Amino acid sequence: MTQPKRTASIDTISVSAFSMPTDMPEADGTFEWQRTVLVAVELTAAGERGFGYTYANEATAKLVDSDLAEIVLGADAFRIPALRAAMRRKVRNLGSRGIAAMAMSAVDTALWDLKARVLDVPLLALLGARREAVAAYGSGGFTSYSLQELERQLTDFAAQGLASVKMKVGSEPARDPERVSAARAAIGDAVELFVDANGAYSQKLALALAERFARERVVWFEEPVSSDDLPGLRLLRDRAPAGMDIAAGEYGYDSGYFSRMLAEGAVDVLQADATRCGGVSGFLEAATLADAAGMPLSAHCAPSLHAVLGCACERVRHVEYFHDHARIEREWFDGGLTPEAGKLVPDPTRPGLGFSLDRERAASHRIATASKGR
Repeated sequence: MTQPKRTASIDTISVSAFSMPTDMPEADGTFEWQRTVLVAVELTAAGERGFGYTYANEATAKLVDSDLAEIVLGADAFRIPALRAAMRRKVRNLGSRGIAAMAMSAVDTALWDLKARVLDVPLLALLGARREAVAAYGSGGFTSYSLQELERQLTDFAAQGLASVKMKVGSEPARDPERVSAARAAIGDAVELFVDANGAYSQKLALALAERFARERVVWFEEPVSSDDLPGLRLLRDRAPAGMDIAAGEYGYDSGYFSRMLAEGAVDVLQADATRCGGVSGFLEAATLADAAGMPLSAHCAPSLHAVLGCACERVRHVEYFHDHARIEREWFDGGLTPEAGKLVPDPTRPGLGFSLDRERAASHRIATASKGR
C-alpha cells in the first residue's frame, strides 16, 4: 500500500502582479479606479504547484518577494499554522494589516492549495464539504455608470439566474434614490436588491436613505457608514427598517477585527474576504467566530476562491460575484467558476482549489514578477 506523504518541502516560490483595465471607468461611494491588480503566488513541492492570490497592488508582490519568500522556501508545506505565525513575526514592524495582510493571505491560500494537491484531493474535501454549491449574488452597479449602464448590468446578472444583485451608492447621495428606483424597475420584483455605500454616508444621512431605499424593497445595506464606526453601524442596525440587513467586514485583516465587530453587535451579516483576512486560514477563523456568535457570514469578492470556502463553512449565506474579479477569473483562470442556476459549484474532481492561473493567458498583463528556489 502506498504510504501517504507526511512532508512536502517547498522548492520554489514565484510571485507576479497582473493589471487588467476595467471595461469602463468605475467608482463607488469613496473611490474611483480604472484597473484591477491581481497578485499571484505560486509554490512548488513534491512535483505539485499551489496557487494563491489577492487583489491588491504591485507593492504586495514586492513584499512577498522581499520578506515572506524566505519564510516559506524550504519549509514543510504541511506546517501551515507555523508558517502563518512566522510570517506574522516577519511583518511585525511593518504593520500586519493592509498590504502585509494581503501578502500573507496570498501565501496562505497557496499553501492550502499546495497541501491539497500533494495529497491529491480537492481542498473542499480536505476542509470538509458541507454543501456542493453556494449561492452567489451579482455585484457591480458602479456610481460612475449611467442609469442605462446600471440597468443593463443588473438585468444581465438576473438573466444569469442570480437571485440577488448589488449596486454602489454614495458618490452623489442626492441621486441615489433615483438610481435605486431605476434598478428596482429594471430587475423587477423577484430579484433581491442590495446597496453598498462603502462608508460614504454620515449616520443621519444613512438613516434617512435607509427609509427611502426600503420603499424599493432594498434588503441589504452594506457599509452605510465607515466600517471603523462600530457605534454608527450598531445605530443603523438598531434603527434600519424591518427586513433590511446591515452588513460590513470586508476590510477585516485579522480575527480581532471580526471579534470587535461582533461584540459591538454592529451588523446583521458579517463579511470576510480571504484575500485580505489571512487566506484560507483567516477565513476559517472568521467563520468560526460567526458560528460562535450565531451570525450569518457573506464572502466578499474573489468568487472562485470563496465558492470553495463557502461550501465548507456552515454560516456562509452567499458569495459576491463581483464584476471586476469575475472578468479576471473567467479570462485568466483555468477552471474559474461562473454561476450555474444562481450558484457557484466547485469542481469535485480536481485537486486543490480546482482552478489555477493560466500564465499564458495572463502574460501580456504582467507588471511585476519574481521567483526564488532552493
